[in-house]
Amino acid sequence: MPPVEKPKKKAKDKRPTRDEAILEEIGERLVEAMNEESVVVLTVWGWDDPVQGVIVAMDSRTKLVHVQKHGNLIKVPFMDIMEVGSPE
Repeated sequence: MPPVEKPKKKAKDKRPTRDEAILEEIGERLVEAMNEESVVVLTVWGWDDPVQGVIVAMDSRTKLVHVQKHGNLIKVPFMDIMEVGSPE
């Protein structure tokens, strides 16, 4: 009886690493947008579409950014946010 091959594990794509300065800049822009209650567009790693809305909360315990648009609340992991922009 021939040996049965085990299925190979698929490597999961890893989030790109960013240095401390970039993470700090993203954090500052998020705080500024939350304080001004302005609409932001977040480019999120691994998500097909950008997230657009108003930041209503940032949870330091869970590291989630709460974005609200049209009554829907979307929770985005801070470490997955690649870019913070404004709508065109």
